[in-house]
Amino acid sequence: MTEPFSGVFPAMTTPFGEDRRIDHDRLAADARRLEAAGVDGLVPVGSTGESATLTHDEHAEVVETVVDAVEDVPVIAGAGSNSTREAVSLAEDAEEAGADAILLISPYYNKPEAAGYLDHYRTIADSVDLPGIVYNVPSRTGRNVPIDVVAELAEHPNIQGYKAASGDLGRVSEVIERTREEAFSVLSGDDGLTLPICSLGGTGTISVVANVEPERTGAMVGAATADDIGRARDLHYELAPLIRELFAETNPIPVKEAMAIREGHPPHVRSPLTRLSEDLRADLTDALADLEDDAPEVPA
Repeated sequence: MTEPFSGVFPAMTTPFGEDRRIDHDRLAADARRLEAAGVDGLVPVGSTGESATLTHDEHAEVVETVVDAVEDVPVIAGAGSNSTREAVSLAEDAEEAGADAILLISPYYNKPEAAGYLDHYRTIADSVDLPGIVYNVPSRTGRNVPIDVVAELAEHPNIQGYKAASGDLGRVSEVIERTREEAFSVLSGDDGLTLPICSLGGTGTISVVANVEPERTGAMVGAATADDIGRARDLHYELAPLIRELFAETNPIPVKEAMAIREGHPPHVRSPLTRLSEDLRADLTDALADLEDDAPEVPA
C-alpha cells in the first residue's frame, strides 16, 4: 500500500520572547528556513512545541502562523489531549487554520483501556476531514498504545500514521507488520532510532534534530528509505553525538539552546522547564561545532 507520510518532518519549537509570549515573527521565519532546507513537512505544537503550556487559542494561533508562512510543505498540527472533547476541539481548530494533518498524542494520565483508546481516536477521526497520526510516547503518557489497537485504528480512513517513540524496536516492527496492507505510515519519533525504524519499513521521522540539521537528517532518511544503508549509517553516526546532547535534558530545552547557537533564537522555555546547565551547554556547543567542522556535501 502507499504511505501517506514519508520523509523528514521537524517537530518545531515554539519561540518565546523574554515575557514568554509567542514570537510569531520568529516562528514564521523558522518555518520558512526549514521549508527552504528541503524538509517534507512541519509539525508545530507537539511535545517539542511545548504544547502542554500553550492555551487552546495559542495552539490555533501557532498552527495558523506556520500554515501562512510556508508555500509547499504540509503542516501536521499537534492536536492531542487526554480529554477527547478537547482533542476534538483542537483538531477542528487545526482544520480551520489550514493544517493538512493532525498528530494525536495518546491520552496521558487517564491511562485508558483498549476500548477507551479506540473510542478516543475514532471520535477525533470522525470529527474532522484530516488524516491523523497516532503518537505513542509512553515516557510522557505512562502507557503504550496497544498494538492490537493500532492495527484496528489503521483500518479507519482518517487514521493514516503512527509516530513511534517507545524506544522498543520489537513493538515498532510488529506495528509495521500488522499495518502493511493499509494506507498507513510508521514514522520514527526517536531520533536515535530513525535508521533502524526505516530499515524495518518505517517511512521517515518526526524529528527534533531536524530543527538543527535538516539537510543531514533528510539525507539520512532518503538514503535509508532507498536502501542505501551504508550512506544512511554514516550519516546516522555523524548525527549521533548531537542527538545524545539534544536529549541530555528534557526536550525541548536542549534543542532551543542548539537553535540559539545556530540560529540566534532566544532559548526561552515556559515554566516549569528551565535553561540548560552550563556543563550541558558546553557539551552541546562542542557537538554542534564537530558537525560544522565535518560538513559533508548533502544532496538536496
